[in-house]
Amino acid sequence: MKIRRFYQIDTNANVHFHNNVDFCIGTGRMGLALQQEYQEQLKLVQEEIGFRHIRGHGLFSDDMAIYQEYEDASGNRQVEYNFTYLDLVMDSYQKCGLKPFLELGFMPAKLASGEQTIFYWKGNTTPPKSYEAWCELVTATLKHLMERYGADEVVTWPVEVWNEPNLSGFWKDADMEEYFKLFQKTFYAVKALDERFRVGGPAICGVQDEFWIRSFMEFCRREKIAVDFITRHHYTTEFPENVGHYGYAALLDPKEGFANLQTTRNIVDSFEEYRGLEIHITEFNTSYVPNCPLHDTNQNAAYLALQLSRLGDMNESYSYWTFGDIFEEYGVPFTPFHGGFGLVANGRIPKPTFWTFKFFRDLEGKCVHKSDDMVVLQKEDGSFCGAAWNWSRTRTGKELEIGLRVPADKEEYVLITKIVDEETCNPLRLWHDLGEPSSLSEKQKKLLREAANPLITSSRVYPDSRNAEIKLNIREHGMVYFELAPVVTKSDRGYDYKRVMQYDVQ
Repeated sequence: MKIRRFYQIDTNANVHFHNNVDFCIGTGRMGLALQQEYQEQLKLVQEEIGFRHIRGHGLFSDDMAIYQEYEDASGNRQVEYNFTYLDLVMDSYQKCGLKPFLELGFMPAKLASGEQTIFYWKGNTTPPKSYEAWCELVTATLKHLMERYGADEVVTWPVEVWNEPNLSGFWKDADMEEYFKLFQKTFYAVKALDERFRVGGPAICGVQDEFWIRSFMEFCRREKIAVDFITRHHYTTEFPENVGHYGYAALLDPKEGFANLQTTRNIVDSFEEYRGLEIHITEFNTSYVPNCPLHDTNQNAAYLALQLSRLGDMNESYSYWTFGDIFEEYGVPFTPFHGGFGLVANGRIPKPTFWTFKFFRDLEGKCVHKSDDMVVLQKEDGSFCGAAWNWSRTRTGKELEIGLRVPADKEEYVLITKIVDEETCNPLRLWHDLGEPSSLSEKQKKLLREAANPLITSSRVYPDSRNAEIKLNIREHGMVYFELAPVVTKSDRGYDYKRVMQYDVQ
């Protein structure tokens, strides 16, 4: 079955489309940045997409080794800081053109008030046994970074206090009052170091989110805290069904997610002194588990295209969780396609969702059309670009045909399309057909990378009655990026393309 839709583009339209797709990208814990494969995946992502910030867990976890204690000659406890690994990680981000979006957490074991941990790598999620020592750790770390990279640079790095304190796994007992205490003391410690720092929270997920956001805003009002921005997370699948190493999750109706985000916007704006305050989604994806096979699919890519077209409606930024599959929350994955969060599978293999972000990153100009299946922009030079997608929550077998009429005042145009769908760009299917190998040979990696590229097509378009008409055929779970631009052929003397192609042969 084919669904047909037609759109007439009005270049006088000025459609709201806050496209901040490249603002931030997520990563696993910071210590993973010391691995070669991590750096190779990040280099690929930055070369093709080019994010501006990066956010991850574990800045103060023990594998980063920043917080240290020892006894002096008199038997007194002393604190010292080790920034060796921090420097290596931050240097690598600098080389990739990335500014950190600093998430302050988790708790160093020697500073923690308890032994509760989360994940395979045991991040401690208890409050500090000394808030004074915690604040000294935070400010000492920021001061070191300022000395190394320059104060004027480091104060441009957003600072977020903790991660998902509304979940008892991430913050002991999900103790709201204790989190507010952590936030307040951290906020003022950072501001005392340099008031130019921008500090935000509460970094919650979707559990009791309305209650937490409202309570946080009321706390900030009561304590007269001039919080710089609000952060939350956004995931759009149902609770996963666990089978073996995998968590299978069904997609939610995206309208529910957008309505939930709008509620956060409304709550913040209901406080006069905080109205219009920036809201940053510091994590989003479809599923919230790192072993969901959905993440590796074309369905994920098409569904997230709709998300990217709308997330800027009520949020300043939205950070995809994560750029790559070097990630160990549930342990080291067994196979290259294990349902990891990343845009890139291990082996430096781009997943279809990688191209969703690449396509939106390449959109530029004034938005003249936005619908649930397409965005179209007009560039400063008068040409057009856009992205279209055919998303569905479950497989329907329906293809989408979009007809587009675009104002055109030139004699000839070129239409370039980049197609990502289950037939043209589907490394997951190739991996399956190869027998789902857990350990890829170099030959298999190369083949999978080749299968992970979009199909590029081109054609000439000849306007009629000052309009150019194009047609986009999009398979289910497919995406198409397109550009329509005037073209003037300037052939070399004696060159005849039709003759070369033998188009005149009868």
